[in-house]
Amino acid sequence: MKRENRLHHPAARRAAGWLRQGGQERQANTLNLPFKLIKEAVLGKKYELSLVFAAPRLSAQLNKKYRRKRGPADILSFCLSKTAGEIFIDLKTAKKKAALWGEPPRLFAARLFIHGLLHLKGYRHGSKMEREERKFRERFKLKLRS
Repeated sequence: MKRENRLHHPAARRAAGWLRQGGQERQANTLNLPFKLIKEAVLGKKYELSLVFAAPRLSAQLNKKYRRKRGPADILSFCLSKTAGEIFIDLKTAKKKAALWGEPPRLFAARLFIHGLLHLKGYRHGSKMEREERKFRERFKLKLRS
């Protein structure tokens, strides 16, 4: 199985929209986002990405262990090498933050995913990263309509 399609934890599988029908498991992309295309546009086709939709508990554990911060994070990015990395998205936490920002959860999840990809590419917070985020949101038509 390709690395970018692996989801390990049952709660993460449910959060990602995995459904069980007729004894078979299939993924329903409830966010309807082109994750693979966005990943390839930002990091290239050869980059190995593991995308995990994490439950808040797992997100909080990872956030405490690696960032020394309490509580769940909406997104965590881990660079494993120049050509591989992992992104953990906590959809429950992201949904709450989307409401605070007044943004639809789907667009907020897309914003988070692009943000995480840019961190894996080496970007740090700042105006350059914000410009890149805008560029990819516009490219994939992931922005609020005025």
